[in-house]
Amino acid sequence: MSYDALFTQISDLVLCHSPSGAEDEINQNLSDALGSLGVEHWRDEADNIIAKIPGRDETRAVAITAHKDEIGTLVKSIYADGRVSVRKLGGSFPWVYGEGVMDLLGDRATISGILSFGSRHVSHESPQKMQQETQPVTWETAWIETKRSPSDLAAAGIRPGTRAVVGKHRKQPFRLGDYIASYTLDNKASLAILLRLAERLKQPPVTVYLVASAKEEVGAIGALYFSQRHRLEALIALEICPLSAEYAIQSGDVPVLLSQDGYGLYDEGLNAELRQAAIGQNLPVQMAVISGFGSDGSIAMKFGHVSRAACLSFPTHNTHGYEIAHLGAIARCADILEHYCNDL
Repeated sequence: MSYDALFTQISDLVLCHSPSGAEDEINQNLSDALGSLGVEHWRDEADNIIAKIPGRDETRAVAITAHKDEIGTLVKSIYADGRVSVRKLGGSFPWVYGEGVMDLLGDRATISGILSFGSRHVSHESPQKMQQETQPVTWETAWIETKRSPSDLAAAGIRPGTRAVVGKHRKQPFRLGDYIASYTLDNKASLAILLRLAERLKQPPVTVYLVASAKEEVGAIGALYFSQRHRLEALIALEICPLSAEYAIQSGDVPVLLSQDGYGLYDEGLNAELRQAAIGQNLPVQMAVISGFGSDGSIAMKFGHVSRAACLSFPTHNTHGYEIAHLGAIARCADILEHYCNDL
């Protein structure tokens, strides 16, 4: 099966910078895509992009979410020599990115700098020696080298709170046969699933909200806002699923349904409905219990915003890093959800 179109679509989404709370670039991309499909959509007060697929029974509704924000950093301090100190935004680690270009998203201009850890040819008199031997690099000991004056940075609108993300040219996805490798597949690949559903769903039995949720990486803020204001029978989050020796999950083209994550249990009845939708189309599904993870679904359910939530995901290597996922698993998530929505 050719996944060329899916790879191209995900690549387009990945190249839109969208650190939590600074998501305008991906907002425009999604709004343009939904507009070209002729689907009703809007941006709400919490910066969610919402598409509505009216159901034959508009008194009932479900939501499918995919968060549009990515992890990154935010500026803490700017020094006289043009160095910029940053701290994590979401679950980012400097050693994942390595030394290389970072884009500082100023209010008026984007300026690129180099994430730097210091020289290697040093003795124990330099703190970098410990990074080589006993301690990992941390954001407190790393910096972005801009070679700009503080006034130049201020003119670009770079200040404490400015977001910084891995340089756009380093984000270009790489194809490994039927796999895609890239930063920010979490959760740009899930946005591609939402767009596929927006194209395919026509008058489902109940109204379906497709929610590109904001600020998920810092507490599922967008999904909580949306789910507090809409009466939903179910909320299904689209996500990555971490591949690790501690989890009984196989890499490849088989999606994963979660039974539990770090925020609590998912709804067993909703999971059964999703499994049945998959079985009806001869689509396999894996089941997993994982930790150190949360989704729009588990967080919304934990805080009582929805009575039933699920998380449908695709197995992913190197989560929150240079991620690798099978394009077939991503495509199958869309297939399962299409059949689920049409069978409600």
